[in-house]
Amino acid sequence: MPVAFELAPVIGTALACAALGLSRATVYRRRRPRRTAPVPTVRPRPTPARALRAEEQRAVLHVLHEPRFVDQAPREVYATLLDENRYLCSVRTMYRLLTAHGEVRERRDQLRHPNYTKPELLATRPNQVWSWDITKLLGPVKWTYYYLYVILDIFSRYVVGWMVAHRESNQLAQQLLGETCAKENIAPGTLTIHADRGTSMRSKPVALLLADLGVTKTHSRPHVSNDNPFSESQFKTLKYRPAFPDRFGCAEDARAFCSPFFAWYNTEHHHTGLGLLTPAVVHHGRAHEVRARRQAALTAAWHATPERFVRRPPIAPAPPEAVWINPPAPKSAPASEENAR
Repeated sequence: MPVAFELAPVIGTALACAALGLSRATVYRRRRPRRTAPVPTVRPRPTPARALRAEEQRAVLHVLHEPRFVDQAPREVYATLLDENRYLCSVRTMYRLLTAHGEVRERRDQLRHPNYTKPELLATRPNQVWSWDITKLLGPVKWTYYYLYVILDIFSRYVVGWMVAHRESNQLAQQLLGETCAKENIAPGTLTIHADRGTSMRSKPVALLLADLGVTKTHSRPHVSNDNPFSESQFKTLKYRPAFPDRFGCAEDARAFCSPFFAWYNTEHHHTGLGLLTPAVVHHGRAHEVRARRQAALTAAWHATPERFVRRPPIAPAPPEAVWINPPAPKSAPASEENAR
């Protein structure tokens, strides 16, 4: 750019810019001195002559804070005062005064929903964390249902208790939970039961029963089905069975279907989340024994025909050592470690 300034007086600005491949607008812009934008001066806004004086503003606020007006909107206050032949100010002025004092919000005492914490539950053995839920089964005619209660151990996916009832009831849930804990010999302080936020799950009889048994209870966040994934997955397995009917004729029909289903689910269903073991094998502590037999069969097959296994000898899949509901997010490494990597 300095070269263009030196050539312009000699051969002209246009020829100098053409020779150097510059735009004439750039040269003209650089020639102009820089102008500093003036700092705008903020003048205080004058108080209108018709504005309320300080003592009048305090009087209006005093009226808005009266017990009969504290829960009323400014329009209601304005109309009530006019009916009493009183005029203090306009509705807009009332809103301005309330805004200036941080009082423009829902003035009624309404319920404030808390921030629900994401449940983070870990199971490293059977009978450590149970998940339970209730699903509807269609009855013989429209708008008729039967209710299936299912309690599931999340570590082994073993259904430890179930029941079909005509209604959803906290007394029935209390009965099922108590009988299941007694059947599994649950010691106080060793079990956590997780459920969603249904009325039966949050009922006082169920909470008192679990407190008496020394069982910790947790709940999903509202409208978050992922907080109870194992029960939801088990219900999907139930309802996607080929033999699952569109409707049940009566409660006895529902029980007649569920009884062999849960027997199959616990003892015959090879669960992909358990290394293709059945829930009963994992729940009753026979996973290592069964996996050892499977590994022996795979090793024998590898010795017989090693050419069929290209990369390495086959390994029998193992069940997980820990099962989470909402595992905690991994902590980010410090900046020094990231730089070292």
